[in-house]
Amino acid sequence: MHVKKKITLSEVFVSSSSIVWMVLFFLVPSILIYTYAFKPSDIYGGISEGWTLETIFSLSNILYLKLLFRTLGLSALTTIICLILAVPLGYQMITISKRGRNLLLMLVIVPFWSSLLIRIFAWKTLLHPEGIFHQFLAQIDLLSPNTPLLYNSIAVTFVMVYTYLPFAVLPIYASATKFKLQLIEAAMDLGASKTQAIYKVFLPGIEKGIAAAALMVFIPAVGTYVIPDLVGGINSEMLGNKIAQKTFVERNLPQASALSVLLAVVVFCILMVIRRYTGMQKKVRVYDEVRNRE
Repeated sequence: MHVKKKITLSEVFVSSSSIVWMVLFFLVPSILIYTYAFKPSDIYGGISEGWTLETIFSLSNILYLKLLFRTLGLSALTTIICLILAVPLGYQMITISKRGRNLLLMLVIVPFWSSLLIRIFAWKTLLHPEGIFHQFLAQIDLLSPNTPLLYNSIAVTFVMVYTYLPFAVLPIYASATKFKLQLIEAAMDLGASKTQAIYKVFLPGIEKGIAAAALMVFIPAVGTYVIPDLVGGINSEMLGNKIAQKTFVERNLPQASALSVLLAVVVFCILMVIRRYTGMQKKVRVYDEVRNRE
């Protein structure tokens, strides 16, 4: 018999404060953005009276679609590279000594001690034709002196990986700390190589951490505009740059809101498809396990 737990006054107070915070600082601004997307713009940079679908229809512009696909592509590439770098690092962090683990954690967290703008300008200096990194690659004949490292998609991706890599390392490390290394040893005792054990035992064991890391990298990467604005060029502009331009330069808040809604809806649809796919994969695994037991 299921007995309902009586909710105490303290639980109601704690929950209500969280709900009020989410409503004021997340739900209300989101509703305003979605509302402005259906309002006409004012020539003075404000919001006019009435409602219109013209702003929504303008999203079919080929320029916006190109920016959208470029944004999704660079964000997905950044996420993949961060996961490729973070998974081995997370594995090493649970296999080394506690002192070495703390040192690696400190190295991951140290970049957060300085401003994001300072870090981006530092990489801009390094990637400049007269920067140390560019000159070093040119001296060892890995790069032509005339080859630009700045103002292209490669520079944007590189700096985005540097910026968001800690967001991938920390969730994977948190999930890896709960993983039992004895499972890898057991798989190797049964004949699997270390690579096979990591691929078939370790990765499925931290899949929740990998999923959390992918979300924590992909979502902020999709909305970034400072990195492509400072180290990117015309051909590496992202949708966040266009939203900032519509907001601060052209002062067209309805257009900026419509672009924000477009980006949010596309990302939401992608996340729902991924969630549905992973849910189907789990059902298939459960079905296979039941069949094997029978």
